[in-house]
Amino acid sequence: MRRRVQAFMAGAATVAMLAGCGGLEAQSTSPKTSKPDSASISDARKKLAKLSVKGRAPKTGFDRDKFGPAWSDVDHNGCDTRNDILKRDLVDEKFKSGTHDCIVLSGTLHDPYSGKTISFKRGQDTSTDVQIDHLIPLSDAWQKGAQQWSADKRKQFANDPLNLMAVDGPLNGQKSDSDAASWLPPRKAYRCTYIARQIDVKAKYDVWVTSGEKDAMETILKDC
Repeated sequence: MRRRVQAFMAGAATVAMLAGCGGLEAQSTSPKTSKPDSASISDARKKLAKLSVKGRAPKTGFDRDKFGPAWSDVDHNGCDTRNDILKRDLVDEKFKSGTHDCIVLSGTLHDPYSGKTISFKRGQDTSTDVQIDHLIPLSDAWQKGAQQWSADKRKQFANDPLNLMAVDGPLNGQKSDSDAASWLPPRKAYRCTYIARQIDVKAKYDVWVTSGEKDAMETILKDC
């Protein structure tokens, strides 16, 4: 019963997030809805229309460290961002004792990108099976506005739950720093949600799009 209630609440909060509702609660909810509703898609189209369209700036000067230490505890809840996202997106989680349910040792991911069910087990050779994806990759953001941001804004962007998802590790590696013009989740049923959420992130941080990226986003939204 508890699990059913949690699932219902997660779904409701996800719809609110995709509709553009602000607040940490909405941003922190796992995006497990396969397809957003018509109001969410309409909102995504409006936000996309307002994004600046420019060419890529040079990647010169990009460094992961420019976005702060990896997986900082920006919300000061005692857990680093990676564990926060694993705790949010996995089910049947088990935690390391003595960490106040912070360090995730194992769990199950229903991967939104592939549709596969993946068992996660923390370990040197197994942790990478599930990785945390930046929906808008850091190097992509660097070439589309982030070079001009303050260090604090870049750190917030890198750790914002709205821009983070636990996903299949190999697919995350395949995506690398691609934008929507060059990579989309192989699971087509998730592409509407993926694009809508990318647009939410770009609108929140004023990250621009290239013309090819905007065309790709518009093509996906037309079929939603």
